[in-house]
Amino acid sequence: MLAGLESLFVVVLVAALAPLLSAVIPGGRIPQLVLLILGGILIGPSGFGLAKPSEIELLANVGLGFVFLLAGFEIQPAILRTRVAGTALIAWISSCVLAAVIVGGLAAVGFVHAYVPVGLALTTTALGTVLPILRERGLHDQDLGRYFLPNGAIGEMLPILAIAIFLGVNNRFSALISLAAIGLLALALAYVPRLLRERRVARIIAAGADTTGQTTLRWSVLLLLGFLVLAADFGLDVVLGAMLAGMVLRRYAPGNVHALEVKLDAVGYGFFIPVFFVSAGMGVNLDSITESPARLPVFLVLLLVVRGLPVFFLYRRTVRTRLRVQLMFCTATTLPLIVALTEIGLRNGTMLPENAAALTGAAVLSVLVYPAIAVALERPGGSSVPGEPAVRRPSDGGGDDPRGRP
Repeated sequence: MLAGLESLFVVVLVAALAPLLSAVIPGGRIPQLVLLILGGILIGPSGFGLAKPSEIELLANVGLGFVFLLAGFEIQPAILRTRVAGTALIAWISSCVLAAVIVGGLAAVGFVHAYVPVGLALTTTALGTVLPILRERGLHDQDLGRYFLPNGAIGEMLPILAIAIFLGVNNRFSALISLAAIGLLALALAYVPRLLRERRVARIIAAGADTTGQTTLRWSVLLLLGFLVLAADFGLDVVLGAMLAGMVLRRYAPGNVHALEVKLDAVGYGFFIPVFFVSAGMGVNLDSITESPARLPVFLVLLLVVRGLPVFFLYRRTVRTRLRVQLMFCTATTLPLIVALTEIGLRNGTMLPENAAALTGAAVLSVLVYPAIAVALERPGGSSVPGEPAVRRPSDGGGDDPRGRP
């Protein structure tokens, strides 16, 4: 009991120091999430050994759930019906083709053993990880954030579905049935507000939102945990359950949605999400990385090539160069899904330990480096070229508004 509290205290200390260090570091360009991961490495088994990941595992998993709950909360169905989302889908399919070719070649020479987990890892995007960085810099509602959102959503949802089908359970038909069942449940819950709009229960929940009962927040957390449990029971990745919970919550939440979002941000970013990112840093095995140091830069470059380059080229007719470069680096950033994929590969014995460590290390480095490059390239006012809009308007070559407006 005391050992668990000591580990939690050290983790929370890192979480509390991160925003202070981020504010005092010259230049102020290091995101808090980067400092949380570095702090986790420092206090974890590969560092000074001040905390044990196993003692905060439950809280870290809830933090992972909050990461994807808030990411799903940001996604509106209309975003996925725009031309930008159509291009994002083509970019992800292109990433899958590149991953199949490249990982197939690496498997042929014995560089990798776990073909499917490694291939899927290279097609992922950390929507829930990059959004807080963009939000911290005020870029989530600028052109970069608007174009990144559909790419991040597709780069997170489709790999999750692929994980559920190919790696989640032994029988793929059972996986499809499980996906259909939990999807139908999410769809049904999304229409619950219409049924309860004039009911007494809905009025009670809405009325207690800002009292000591905090009804909307408590029911939101219940929804999150419920989807996490359901996803686990169906043999699916819990990330899928958390993202579905966030997407349902935007339609389900009674009362003031903005006020609920503020509360979820407070609970998530105030405690659970920092615990997850510190825990992710604690899980980095530096010994395995130093034993095969060449693997880490290889995977880091492959993330950019496989996931970032298709986005860079496919938006060449609608987005100016600087914004495409920013979008490329943001889309190539990944972390939570790679952690899940490496755990699956190690669990079933198909992934080499050095590749698991290198993939995780590359994912951590992608969070440390790629968003920082994207943010550093941002010009005042959100334009990718001084004095010109970041997105080409119909008068200079066509294009469409990432929010779905012509």
